[in-house]
Amino acid sequence: MKNLFLCCSFVVWVSCSKTADDNVEIDSTISTDVPAVYKKIYGASQITVEGAYVVIKVEGIPDHSSPYFDSTHALYSGYNGVNPDFNLNPNRINSFDFTYKIPLNPKESGNKSNTRLGAMGVSLNGVAIFNQYAGPNLPLTNEINSFDQFNGHPERTGVYHYHIEPLYLTQEKGKDALMGFLLDGFPVYGPEENGSRVTNSDLDAFHGHHHPTADFPEGIYHYHITDNDPYINGNQYFGTPGTVTQ
Repeated sequence: MKNLFLCCSFVVWVSCSKTADDNVEIDSTISTDVPAVYKKIYGASQITVEGAYVVIKVEGIPDHSSPYFDSTHALYSGYNGVNPDFNLNPNRINSFDFTYKIPLNPKESGNKSNTRLGAMGVSLNGVAIFNQYAGPNLPLTNEINSFDQFNGHPERTGVYHYHIEPLYLTQEKGKDALMGFLLDGFPVYGPEENGSRVTNSDLDAFHGHHHPTADFPEGIYHYHITDNDPYINGNQYFGTPGTVTQ
């Protein structure tokens, strides 16, 4: 359902969409000057353009089941994944007012900057994307066993996030589909391309490459999810990162 409103001298679309199993409804406000590709971020409560940036507001809650919800939550589910070593961590999912401000027209940076602990990007469903570390230079070796059936988990304050392939999104959208954007504005795609699994050897030091995609037929640099460290991104952004606040 969509309704057209005039707001502050520009037109916005207000759309009502529902999350997994139609349990939770999200009202989204998207200004009409937002390029179509960013409208795929269906977990956003608001998407606007501010100068040279796209501003994306989300609460960061997954739209799929997880054992990390409180037991009374509509999306609570016990672990039903395939990892026999799964170990529930003590944290529980909380909502936050995240604001991602990413470049509208990303460009390669001549002075590369390191990815950060915490959110380094946003998924289509509004969930934060984290880098390949469990802590400062600590690999995910043990932490992987706390990932739920969709490969996410919350950190100590309750921020739910993905370090590796977001299985709910690749199941729903496809293994080769757009998964989200990093803070530098470059898109993240799934673990397959042209029917084949992408490997680290197919990508550069920043975990990406440049060619046309379905969303960017003129070609764009983009990251890919892979099965091995660093999973989503190397140690540095290809472009100049914007900001995320909560």
